[in-house]
Amino acid sequence: MHPNTPSGITRRVMLSSLALVPALSGLSRPIPATAQATGGDPLPSWNNGTAKQAILDFVRATTDPSSPSHVTPEDRIAAFDQDGTLWVEHPVYTQVVYCLDRVPAVVAKRPELRTVEPFKTVLSGNREAMAKLPMKDLEKILAATLTGMSVEDFQAEASKWLATARDPRWKRPYTELVYQPMLEVLRYLRDSGYRTYIVTGGGQDFVRVYAQQVYGIPPEQVVGTAGGTKFGYAKDGKPFLTKEPKLLLNNNDAGKPEGIHLMIGRRPKAAFGNSVGDREMLEWVGAGDGPGLKMLVLHDDATREYAYGPAQGLPDSRVGTFTAALQEEAKKNGWPVISMKNDWKRIFPFE
Repeated sequence: MHPNTPSGITRRVMLSSLALVPALSGLSRPIPATAQATGGDPLPSWNNGTAKQAILDFVRATTDPSSPSHVTPEDRIAAFDQDGTLWVEHPVYTQVVYCLDRVPAVVAKRPELRTVEPFKTVLSGNREAMAKLPMKDLEKILAATLTGMSVEDFQAEASKWLATARDPRWKRPYTELVYQPMLEVLRYLRDSGYRTYIVTGGGQDFVRVYAQQVYGIPPEQVVGTAGGTKFGYAKDGKPFLTKEPKLLLNNNDAGKPEGIHLMIGRRPKAAFGNSVGDREMLEWVGAGDGPGLKMLVLHDDATREYAYGPAQGLPDSRVGTFTAALQEEAKKNGWPVISMKNDWKRIFPFE
C-alpha cells in the first residue's frame, strides 16, 4: 500500500477501479435492515441444504446451556465481510463508484482541477480512458474525494450520494442491493444473543454512514480500512476532525484478524466471507477454542446476480476473487460454501 493512500481504500479496491463504470443518479432511500421471518423459520429465503443447516446447527449448539458447545453471551461475536458477502460488489466496489461520482463536485470547488489529469479524464466520461489511468492517478482521485474535509462533511456527502445514486443494472439505490438471506442470518444471530460486526476491506467511515439503517449494525461495530484524522479548531473555536490521507489500518487479508483484535478484542465464533481477502479471517476464527462457524459465499448465479470465481470454472475476477485454492481450503477445513444459485430462494429484499 502506498504510504499516502487515502483513508478507506485498500489496494484491492483501487485495482478494481480499472474496470470502473461511473454511476448514474436516481432518487430513493435506504431500506430497513430485514423483513420478518415467517412460519417460524428464521431463514425463510434459504433453500434447505447443508449451508442452511450449518447455520441452524451452530446457533442451536452454541446457545443451548446444556450443550457442550455452549458459548457464553459475552463471547457470542460474529464477523461479516461486506462487499460480495452482504451486498453486491460487481462490476466495481460501491465506494469506488462514489469516489468517481464525487469528482465533479470536487472540481466545482477547485476549478483549477478541471484541466488537470486525472480529473479531466474522469469528467470526460470516457470509460476506456479511465480504465487506463495509472495507480498514481487513481490515488489522486481517492485523496481528493475522501480526505481534506471534516468527518461531518464526509458523512453528509456520503449520505446524500447513497440516497440518490443508482446501480446501472438494477436502477436501484446501492443500499437496496443487499442480500436478503444474509440479512436473515444477521437477525437470527442477534436474536440468539450474538453481536454482529462488519469486518470489511472497504472504508470504515464510508460503511459507518449506512450500516445501522441497512444492516442493523451500529457504527461502533464496523471494522474497516481506516485513515487518520487531525484535530483542530474552527474560527469560532469549535473543535473538529479533518480526514487525512494517512493509512492507519489496511483491513484486508491478514489485516482483518489484526483489525478484529484491535477494534473488538475478542475472537469471533462465526465469520462469513466470499473471497481470498477473507481467508485469514476465517483461518483465525477456526484457530480459536470451542465451536466455530466459517462460511464463504460463492457467486455462481449470473442470471439473478453475477457469476465469478475462478473456482468451479467460473469467470476469473479481480473483484471478489474466489480461487480454486480457496475452495480447496474450505473443503479441507470444513468451511461450508454457500451457493447463491442453489442455496438462496431469493437474493434481494425487493424480489
